[in-house]
Amino acid sequence: MPRLSTHVLDLVSGRPAQGVHITLHRLAADGARHLVASAITNADGRTDAPLMADSAFTTGTYELAFHIGGYFAARRQRGFLDIVPLRFIIDEPEGNYHVPLLASPWSYSTYRGS
Repeated sequence: MPRLSTHVLDLVSGRPAQGVHITLHRLAADGARHLVASAITNADGRTDAPLMADSAFTTGTYELAFHIGGYFAARRQRGFLDIVPLRFIIDEPEGNYHVPLLASPWSYSTYRGS
């Protein structure tokens, strides 16, 4: 079953980041953006369901936007980052893609998991 999932870790507290707003857009060749999913992370820092799965899963260029600034502001932590956009290509129609975000108010890291 192909799917796209994510999770967010708060590197300041060393815990999952609950309450981060995430959007997923598919980017068309003409530059148009199409909203695929919108979610809020749960207590485990994950979305309750995959952002894209099964018949909705298609190859192409996508952008995950993590609204990390609001998350840290709600915890009274001033920071530098607001929205972290991650653009990536899905080129395996039967693949599993896991795109985590490890974030602090000032920096972030990501990778393709499985």
